[in-house]
Amino acid sequence: MSFRVVGLIIAVLVGVFSWMLTCAAWQFDQVAAGVIPLDPREFETLTLVTVGTAGAAEDHNRRGTSVAVGLGTDVVLVDAGRGLAESLRAAEIPVSQPDVVLLTNLLPENTVGLDDWLAAAWRNGRREPLRLYGPPGTQALADAILAAVVPGAVARAQAFGDDPTPPAFAVREFEADGSDTLGDLSFAAGALPGGPLPALAWRIEANGRSAVVSGTGWGASALEAFAKGAQLLVHDAAYVPTPEEAAEHGLEEPPERLRAEAAFYTHLDEVGAVARRAGVDALVLVRLRPPPVYDLQVTMRVDDQFPGRIAVAKDGDEYIP
Repeated sequence: MSFRVVGLIIAVLVGVFSWMLTCAAWQFDQVAAGVIPLDPREFETLTLVTVGTAGAAEDHNRRGTSVAVGLGTDVVLVDAGRGLAESLRAAEIPVSQPDVVLLTNLLPENTVGLDDWLAAAWRNGRREPLRLYGPPGTQALADAILAAVVPGAVARAQAFGDDPTPPAFAVREFEADGSDTLGDLSFAAGALPGGPLPALAWRIEANGRSAVVSGTGWGASALEAFAKGAQLLVHDAAYVPTPEEAAEHGLEEPPERLRAEAAFYTHLDEVGAVARRAGVDALVLVRLRPPPVYDLQVTMRVDDQFPGRIAVAKDGDEYIP
């Protein structure tokens, strides 16, 4: 066998070995990323992270809606959708770091991640109550979650010799306007009337900058007044066909159902006008559902009414108001 052939074989073996080491290192990093403790995330300026962006429907490309607003190491969450604990880790925010969650309303898509988040934060050593603010009914929701989570959590702690102080919420309900602070973050609630259940928008401010997060398709005029002067608005948007469009495309949806959905959600053709009348600089869209399929199809419809910056948010995207 010639030296050239031997050299070629050695080179191939070295290449294969290097490839195997690279794959092993990548696999190790992937596994470690899901289990190693995260340091508290620190935000140099007021920053909004769309931790999850899905709406009510199941969406394998997106986790349930939740928006994190941070400054320094203080983090406030708005809504707590499906898979919140995993969404926070994906956004490199430790589950025990947020101190406050603000609920826009008590629709399941905004609340079903609370029990998982509470248990995960407690499992990671948090013993201080998590502050939970929302519309009337929030206390009853918190009581039900605690009834489901506390017995098992305490039993686990006692079995392992850990601190058995149970998970807890500190709840405040708002029927109308109200406010509070977390460090240098201030947040205020604004009531959104006219819907089938109580709803709030939340305005989070720091250092002269502000973002408003809404989660309903009603109370547009109240939202516009509440968001005046804010730099950024986070809002849902949906395409709901008219009964005529549904018939034209062969969709077997009862007209009364389509009219009800159109009143329940904010239509793509309306959300831009809401943002324009509110006078915000940027509009971040969440809770979208196809169609349309592509971001450009969304922005081309919204920018007919809104001249500012428009973003179709993905899980983990970041925005500075």
